[in-house]
Amino acid sequence: MSSPAEFYNSLPPISKAYGTLCFVATTAATLKLLPIYYIALMYEEVFYHLQVWRLLTNFIFLGPFSINFGIRLLMILRYGVQLENGPFNRRTADFLWMMIFGASTLLVLSAIPFFQSYFMGVSLVFMLLYVWSREFPNATINIYGLVQLKAFYLPWAMLAMDVIFGSPLGPDLCGILAGHLYYFLTVLHPLAGGRNILQTPMWLRKMVARYRIGAPANTQPQPGSNTSGVFRGRSYRVGG
Repeated sequence: MSSPAEFYNSLPPISKAYGTLCFVATTAATLKLLPIYYIALMYEEVFYHLQVWRLLTNFIFLGPFSINFGIRLLMILRYGVQLENGPFNRRTADFLWMMIFGASTLLVLSAIPFFQSYFMGVSLVFMLLYVWSREFPNATINIYGLVQLKAFYLPWAMLAMDVIFGSPLGPDLCGILAGHLYYFLTVLHPLAGGRNILQTPMWLRKMVARYRIGAPANTQPQPGSNTSGVFRGRSYRVGG
């Protein structure tokens, strides 16, 4: 059995970095070392006082230490890691671009009063969950040992549970919308004969290669998935 240090070192770079930032931010906020006011998403502070860091820092706070925080962190460690090691294996730039696109979409959605939130980290984690559910639609998920269902339905089941336990509905819906928009533009639309208009920009590919983030990209095309059943994941694409 691997030690915690070995497990941590084995994590893929983007999921590891994001999970670490979320844990550090929560720890610092709990110890009163980081006033959460200064990392919250407040557009008036961004536009009138040029506190542009808020556009990023709001994504690394998942709430105070609690069961909900633990669940969100575990979602990063499970679904984010499985995505990065699976469909996005050797495609670190593409995975990072998905995160950037998702965060940008959530910033736009947060300007809508119904979705307005000071922290969009939960929404970003939910976006990862949604994309994972589309990539592994036929995986069987056991929720708290009570219910078994296909992974395709997991985001909606988690949303329903959050509603039952009194959590806000907006952050989960934001994540689902951002995840579906990404999946539609990069998978569903191209599979229907359309053009992929969400290509990972070359500057991001060069940056990832220059700093050797993750494993080198594959140069050979990957075989399409032949998943049986009602739902299908993506046909894996190189350079997608």
